[in-house]
Amino acid sequence: MKLIIAEKNIAAKRIASILSSKVQTLKKGKVQYYKINWKGEECLVIPLRGHIVDVDFPKKYKYWLGTDLKKLINAEINYYGIEEEIILLLKEKAPFAEEVIIATDADREGEAIGFEALYYIRERNPSIIAKRAYFSAITKEEIENAFANLRKPDERLAESANARREVDLIWGSVLTRFLSLITVRLGKEFVSAGRVQTPTLALIVDREKERLNFKKEKYWIVKALLEKDGIKFEAVHKKKKFGKKEEAEEIVNNCKVKEGTVKKVEKRKKIIKRPVPFNTTEFLRAAANIGFNANEAMYIAEQLYMQGFISYPRTDNTAYPKTINLKKILQKLANVSEFSNIAKELLSKREIKPSAGKLTKDHPPIHPVAEADKSKLQPKYWKIYELICRRFFATLAEDAVAETMVADIQIKNEMFESRGVRIVKKGFLAYYPYAAVKEAILPELKVKDIAKVIKVFFEEKETQPPSRYSQAKLIKLMESLGLGTKSTRHEILQKLYARGYVEGIKAITPNQIAFGIIDALEKFDVDVVKPEMTSLLEKEMDAIAAGNKKKEDVVKESRELLSKVLDKLLKNRAEIGKQLREALRKDATLMKCVVCKDGDLIIMQGRNGKRFLGCSNYPRCKAGFALPRKGAISYNGKVCPLCGTPVITVKNGKRKYEWCLNPECESRKFGEKNENSNKDGKER
Repeated sequence: MKLIIAEKNIAAKRIASILSSKVQTLKKGKVQYYKINWKGEECLVIPLRGHIVDVDFPKKYKYWLGTDLKKLINAEINYYGIEEEIILLLKEKAPFAEEVIIATDADREGEAIGFEALYYIRERNPSIIAKRAYFSAITKEEIENAFANLRKPDERLAESANARREVDLIWGSVLTRFLSLITVRLGKEFVSAGRVQTPTLALIVDREKERLNFKKEKYWIVKALLEKDGIKFEAVHKKKKFGKKEEAEEIVNNCKVKEGTVKKVEKRKKIIKRPVPFNTTEFLRAAANIGFNANEAMYIAEQLYMQGFISYPRTDNTAYPKTINLKKILQKLANVSEFSNIAKELLSKREIKPSAGKLTKDHPPIHPVAEADKSKLQPKYWKIYELICRRFFATLAEDAVAETMVADIQIKNEMFESRGVRIVKKGFLAYYPYAAVKEAILPELKVKDIAKVIKVFFEEKETQPPSRYSQAKLIKLMESLGLGTKSTRHEILQKLYARGYVEGIKAITPNQIAFGIIDALEKFDVDVVKPEMTSLLEKEMDAIAAGNKKKEDVVKESRELLSKVLDKLLKNRAEIGKQLREALRKDATLMKCVVCKDGDLIIMQGRNGKRFLGCSNYPRCKAGFALPRKGAISYNGKVCPLCGTPVITVKNGKRKYEWCLNPECESRKFGEKNENSNKDGKER
């Protein structure tokens, strides 16, 4: 008998149905698994639930208040089972098997998960033969090929994943406990930090500081609205910016004429390169541009992969390997009504030559592997599937071509410039609307042509601070700085949102707590905020996978580095604590007290765990207002039109509603309905 280990149930079921036409579903407790006959031999396909083993310190380090952080850095790390029913099933079946095939996701984390299952199997059957099925898509062709070319499991790759888990546990536990203890924020309200989380947060906070310190400067531009051959178009004064309003006014006054003369025309053809195939980072950036946060996009991509619609979504590759049959994929997509014409058009080409970026030994770029039915997919799943399909089409299409025109037009003694662009060959743009080029159509212009001057005017502008990071830009920056991996960057961002340190997707904004943490750590030059330190550790983990370093050595070096960081923190703990407590207080302060007019109303938590607004002048002022159980709370100065009491805004996920602080107000009935409603998730 053979055991086949899959990472999740949906993958196990698909693998079983690909390997055999007859699949028997069995159950032990809550664990479903599958019995098949493959190559004349009985096989059990057993699904895991991702990791079945977790890492933690021994129980004696459980209590934060009684733990010496220096000792915690060097504490032993225990591996323990967390999926008891699955572990029991593996142990029960192990003695009857001659061979185990690991068919988990083919990456670092998947390798570690496979070895977790192998550990429990070998407990009962030490001599069992272990093999590895390596595939990039759960399709018939890929699975059959993987099972026909089984490899040896890669223990070094699994060890590199375990090194990351151990290092993240040590750094996360020590830093989080330090910050939480000095701010007296324990339980659910703890202040978290981590090896990758903190330098990522520093990027967001530092960008916000740039914005706050930016001094806007006014400037003026002079424009002309012109017309020729019935087409209206704009031209901008060649000087571009005027530092004084009077200068702009003078230009406008000098241009009170009815005609302008074309003095120079330059036309050029511009090639707009088709995109390269999706790697994980570029996929997440593109998904963010159509409204998905990184975590959601990655989750949907994983589901589409396990359902057999797309290739493995964790990859650094941006070039299709020669082994991928691009024509065959197009033939499959020709069966999808939404893409039929596109696929057939590309198939009619004499040669299919894809764009190519960086070819790595990693999984192939993210691409469709099977046709999907729009009516059977959730709308969001279809949106992601369509994005991946259209990117695939774009990589096989031709470059687009634009014609640019730059015309110099003289109005009296002043020179203006008009720029136009029009698409003369759509190429890949016909299939990939996400990269649409904004056209600016000019009339046909040549030297000595006369254009009618409709008006000359000036506009007041201001220099703008650097924009906040969107999730798309931040993920790209994290990649360039070596922060996290293709598999973990979206999870790091999710932690920052979950802890409430940041909000927004297209413009990520940090809160006061985020400022407090980063300001305190940067003030004392603590290395944990610097990307270089984390990037170095990532390279060390790659060295483990390559066999150039041992896990134990990397973890030891990491402990030593953290010990130096902790020395700095402990030396300055009083000042760091003071700074952080002030940041926490600012973040919790909502408004001036409406009762005593002197204190601040601060978000507090009662002994029963419920939130309320209390006055900072307590016990002299006993003002108190109940708050909704969940959601981020903000106040913008609005008062209730019915009773005159302040109205706060509550945002819980995508739901947003207003809440009058007066418990007797009629408007509260509507607010309470909103708080208790979770049905549609729509903003109100």
